[in-house]
Amino acid sequence: MSAIESVLVENRVFPPSEAVVKGARVSGMAAYNALCKEAEDDFEGFWARHAKENLVWAKPFTQVLDESNKPFYRWFADGQLNASANCLDKHVGTPVENKTAIIFEADDGAVTKVTYKELLARVGQFANALKASGVKKGDRVLVYMPMTVEGVIAMQACARIGATHSVVFGGFSAKALQERIIDGGAVAVITANYQMRGGKELPLKAIVDEALAMGGCESIQNVFVFERTATACAMVQGRDKTFTQILNGQSTDCPPEVVDAEHPLFVLYTSGSTGKPKGVQHATGGYLLWAKMTMDWTFDLKDSDVFWCTADIGWITGHTYVAYGPLAAGATQIIFEGVPTYPNAGRFWQMIEKHKCTIFYTAPTAIRSLIKASDTDEKVHPKNWDLSSLRILGSVGEPINPEAWMWYYRNVGAERCPIGDTFWQTETGGHMITPLPGATPLVPGSCTLPLPGIMAAIVDEAGNDMPNGSGGILVVKKPWPSMIRNIWGDPERFKKSYFPEELKGYYLAGDGAVRDAERGYFRITGRIDDVLNVSGHRMGTMEIESALVAKTDLVAEAAVVGRPDDLTGEAICAFVVLKRSLPEGDEAKAIAKELRDWVAKEIGPIAKPKDIRFGENLPKTRSGKIMRRLLRSLAKGEQITQDTSTLENPAILTQLDQTY
Repeated sequence: MSAIESVLVENRVFPPSEAVVKGARVSGMAAYNALCKEAEDDFEGFWARHAKENLVWAKPFTQVLDESNKPFYRWFADGQLNASANCLDKHVGTPVENKTAIIFEADDGAVTKVTYKELLARVGQFANALKASGVKKGDRVLVYMPMTVEGVIAMQACARIGATHSVVFGGFSAKALQERIIDGGAVAVITANYQMRGGKELPLKAIVDEALAMGGCESIQNVFVFERTATACAMVQGRDKTFTQILNGQSTDCPPEVVDAEHPLFVLYTSGSTGKPKGVQHATGGYLLWAKMTMDWTFDLKDSDVFWCTADIGWITGHTYVAYGPLAAGATQIIFEGVPTYPNAGRFWQMIEKHKCTIFYTAPTAIRSLIKASDTDEKVHPKNWDLSSLRILGSVGEPINPEAWMWYYRNVGAERCPIGDTFWQTETGGHMITPLPGATPLVPGSCTLPLPGIMAAIVDEAGNDMPNGSGGILVVKKPWPSMIRNIWGDPERFKKSYFPEELKGYYLAGDGAVRDAERGYFRITGRIDDVLNVSGHRMGTMEIESALVAKTDLVAEAAVVGRPDDLTGEAICAFVVLKRSLPEGDEAKAIAKELRDWVAKEIGPIAKPKDIRFGENLPKTRSGKIMRRLLRSLAKGEQITQDTSTLENPAILTQLDQTY
C-alpha cells in the first residue's frame, strides 16, 4: 500500500501546566507510561484490577478475558452485576446520595435539579412501571426521547430490569424508526408527545405513530408517552399510555435485576458503508467499566466538578458521557434540552457561567459555528461571560482542525484549560486515543496517544506496522472491555466489518491515521470506507444513495460523496441522474429542494445533501463502475487532472459542475 500522505504539520506544543499536573489522577507522563507498561506486562491483570476497583459485582468474576471464540471476545463472563445499581444504588449511604446528579436546563431556560437519591427513586418507579406492563429481562425497548432527565431515567430503568435499550436520536425519521424496531424486535417504545428545540415544539409521538403504521412492527405491545408539553397528541387505546398513567401507584423501590457481565446493555444503530444501519451491541460489564474509567482519566474527574457533555442521548457520546459515565462516577452533570444558538449563540457560555461548569465536552462543528457567530456578532463572543470555573475542555465526534482548537483553547479555556481531543467510536464504547489533562503535552489537531490498555496501531493493507510519519489504517491489536460484541442479529457482518481476515484479526476502526515522526502522536485523517462524518455524525454514502433512488418517480441513479466543509467538517454532495431531461435554473433548484426534503423524510434532516448536481449520466469506467474518485474531485471544485479517456461520455463533466 502506498502510504497515505499527510500534509498537515503542526509544530505548536502545549505542555500541561504545573498546577494541572499536580492535582491530576494521572500525574505527568511517567504515571501514564507506568499504566501503559502495567497493561503491556500483565494485560489481564491490569483489566481485572480496574474491574474490581471500579465496579460493584453481585457475583465476582473469576475469568477476565475469554478468547476461545474470536472475534466474539467475552470479558468478565462469569461475573454478574447491574448497570443501574452501579450508577445509583452504590451511592446510597455515601455523601453522593444527597449530591445533585443532574442540573437540567430546559430549552426556555428553566432549571431543575435532581439529587442521586431522587434519581434512584424515579428510576425505580419507572422500572416498576415497565415491569407491570410486561417488559422483562432480555426484551428490547426502543427509546425515542428529547434531551431531558426522563430520557436518562428511561435508559436507566431498562438497565435496572435487564431490558436492552435501543435509543434513536429524536431527529431521525419514521422510516429510520420503523427499520430499527423491526431489526431489534422491540416490545415497547418510550417517547414524548413533543420535544422543545430552539423555541419550537417538534412532534415525536406522531413520528412513532407513522413508523408503526408502516407495518412490520407487530412486536410492539406498548407505547409510553412522556407529556413534555401541554399540547395533546393522538393516543391509541390499549397500546399507548402516558407516563402519569403508568407511574400511578408504582413503588419507588425496585431491586435491580442481576445480569451476566456479557448481557447486552444496549443496541445502538450506526451507519455503515452498506445501506442497512448496524445494530452495535454492547455488554454490561465491560462497557460500564470503561465509561467509569474514562470519566476518571480523560476528564480527571473530582468530587467538586460540574460536568457537561452537550451530546444527545441518541448518540454513543450521550450514552457513555451522559446516561452512564457521569452517574457511575458520582458526578454532578448538566443536561441541556436546547440548541447552542437559541435564543442566541452565547447560550453555551451563558450556561457555563450560570452553572459554574468545570468540564465542558462538545463537538468541533458546534465550536466552528460559535466561532462564526462570534466573528459576526461581538455580543455572543465567549469573552462576554465569566468562564473562569472551567478547568478541562473536550472535543468529540470528529477530528478538530488546529485553528478551531486554538480558538477554543484561547477564547473558552483562556489558555489554562487542557483540551481532550477524544478519538473513539460507537463501536468502542468509550475513549480510545486521547490526551490526559495532567500528563500529555497537547498538539492542536492531534488526539495524541492511546489510553493505557488500548493497543492502537497504524498498519498497511496486510496488517503490517507502518513507520511513524507515514499514514495507514488505524487498528486496535488487542481486545478491550468496552468493545462492540456483535452486530445485532448479524454475526457474519460483524466479523467482516470489524475483524477482516487480511488484517491479522485486528479490530479495524475504518479510519485512516498517521503518527508523527517525533512524538508518535496519532492524527485521524478521515474514513477509509464510504462513510462520511458530518457534524460528528456518521452517514453512510450508500444509505443516502439508497434513499435518493427510492424516489422512483424522479431518480434513476445517484452517487454520494463527501467534500470538506468549513463548518460541518464534511458536506454531503449528491450526483443525481433523473428519469427526465436535464433541469436548469429555477426548475433544477425546485427539484433539488424536493430531493432534500425526501432524504430528510427517509433518514432524517442530518442526512440532507448540501450540494445536489444533475447529469444525464454518471461518470463510469467502461466496465460500468462509478468513478467516485472523479466525483470527489468535482465535489471539491478541483481541476480534473486524471485521465478521463475511459469515460463513456466526457461531456457530462461540465453538466456535473453546476451545484443546486
